[in-house]
Amino acid sequence: MSAPPLVIIGAGMAGLCTALAAAPRRILLISRGPGPLDCASALAQGGIAAALAAPDSPQQHAADTLAAGAGVNHVDAVRLLTEGAAAAIGWLCQQGLQFDLGPDGPHLAHEGGHRYARVLHAGGDASGLRLIEALSAAAQRADHIEWISDCECLGWRSGAHGISAVRLRAGGAEFEQACDDLVLASGSLVGSFAHSTHPPDSEGALLALALHSGAQARDLHYLQFHPTSLAHRLPDGRMALVTEALRGRGACLRDADGRRLMAGLHPMGDLAPRDIVARRVARTVETGGSVWLHAEHLSIDWPLEFPAVWLLCQSAGVNPAQQPIPVQPAAHYHMGGLATDLSGRSSLPGLYAVGEVACTGVHGANRLASNSLLEAVVFGTRLGRRLATESTSMRPPQQAVTPSAWHLLEPALAPALDQRLRGLSEAALGPLRRPERLLQATQEVRSLSAQHRHWRLDLLAALLQSALNDPISRGAHYWDIDSDDLRRAAAQG
Repeated sequence: MSAPPLVIIGAGMAGLCTALAAAPRRILLISRGPGPLDCASALAQGGIAAALAAPDSPQQHAADTLAAGAGVNHVDAVRLLTEGAAAAIGWLCQQGLQFDLGPDGPHLAHEGGHRYARVLHAGGDASGLRLIEALSAAAQRADHIEWISDCECLGWRSGAHGISAVRLRAGGAEFEQACDDLVLASGSLVGSFAHSTHPPDSEGALLALALHSGAQARDLHYLQFHPTSLAHRLPDGRMALVTEALRGRGACLRDADGRRLMAGLHPMGDLAPRDIVARRVARTVETGGSVWLHAEHLSIDWPLEFPAVWLLCQSAGVNPAQQPIPVQPAAHYHMGGLATDLSGRSSLPGLYAVGEVACTGVHGANRLASNSLLEAVVFGTRLGRRLATESTSMRPPQQAVTPSAWHLLEPALAPALDQRLRGLSEAALGPLRRPERLLQATQEVRSLSAQHRHWRLDLLAALLQSALNDPISRGAHYWDIDSDDLRRAAAQG
């Protein structure tokens, strides 16, 4: 009888890279969307950062990553990321990806927080789509990968060796699937915020289930808001991203009176790290102002160079070649997550995580632009190669794990409660954090938890407590209050 497969939940960048690199091990790849392009990675407008040409270097890339992350990054993880970038680009080319070219090789763009132009794109600002097209085609050709789409993970069972089975739902039917190791590549939780660049169903369900199962978390309160989402909600509920590569080309942020928003606030101006720009935009919007991204003065072939932004702006009735683009902050990326080592191993035997659901500490308190897709490739291929020859069933049983214990997700919340939690999340955990908002949200979540048992409430409670436990402003975790008030709030929390 053949051994159970390695099950990977999520078929975005991280899941696909892990699955491809795990050959020849038998893989069962589970994706929630109906097609290979139905994942958050396909929406990415940014590219992949890699130091490929002098005077740039992996060391300079690492320095920028540490600076953006407020210096609390895991240094070894940063080194792995930046020193592995060139090899990651080569591996992607082997999978069939074609990067945009300039006169002397790959075209390198300049984005926020980078001191050098080092961001590669594929298809302009449709890079995420091109990446997923190439990797999903490679996965569909691979003999060792079985791919089930339009399938949802409802939970898992822990056995003597760790995670021994998953419960899945596809085509309206539920079934159990034995597994030999489980990899979570299930993406973000920021879709649970009122304004997010992710679809509303990107809520962190499997992160919550892992925590409920006893796995350790890291840096849950580090949540990045992108400073420039189009101030227009799309039909699927998300906010459209306006890539900062536009600011790299010379676009600038101005208020309604035409004043430069970032003037005098940071040496890099409009290309300052995301947390700094997001706070400035958020403060302007919060006080009743509006913010506009001006790119109409630039010589840009919009349909060719920025096709995604061009189409999104048109859907909102904006012509970016002639008009400024209205923007606002939106929840974009979770630097925290399920705590893993540098090989993707969580604190639960047989449970691994990679991509945005995981936290190695590589991003610190704020992610540097275009490091997320790079992380998916570097750490995904690293995990896949490890799991190609190693499985939990080959190791001695873990006595700490209770055999045959099922951990399952509760059904979806009622719409009114769902919307209330989205509003609480954004008010308390936005770019500008205030103790009274976190305390109010914490008290309301406690009250709701006494009436309803649900993983959404548990996860939000964990995020709020993580924020209240950290009195130091750094990166995306910014206390908009004086230190005395903060100490009093921490004591109450």
